[in-house]
Amino acid sequence: MTDYMVTGLVKRRAELAGEMLRTQAALGQMARDLETLDAAIKLVAPDLDIPAIAPKMVKPPEDWSKRGEMSRQIFAIMRVSGKPLTSREIAAQMIVQRGLASTPRLLALMTKRVSTCLRDRREQGLVRNAETRGGQYLEWELAR
Repeated sequence: MTDYMVTGLVKRRAELAGEMLRTQAALGQMARDLETLDAAIKLVAPDLDIPAIAPKMVKPPEDWSKRGEMSRQIFAIMRVSGKPLTSREIAAQMIVQRGLASTPRLLALMTKRVSTCLRDRREQGLVRNAETRGGQYLEWELAR
């Protein structure tokens, strides 16, 4: 086995162990917060059956992005394209790359998210509006 492979596996194991410790600490804090809430509920409504309160599972939608993920994907699409693209064109490519079912509603939502991300990146000087080919939509390109 090569050294770089072992180094990579050791690094990944250390990251995973660190993530587990952070998760355990967060879980401990959540348990303490839950106990505090239970005590407050008992003060206000002593006859309320607290164990009967069902937990609410919150699952983000599958089209949601983690922090920085959308920007990286947008920049990758723009680099590969080599020509200016509209927010809608970028959003359509993102939907395909993520393997999501393309619906008009999802395309509109992703176009709005891409536009917001691009405006923020324009303020940072990372992208700019290109000279348009003609039409009503803004075209974007990487600032070089």
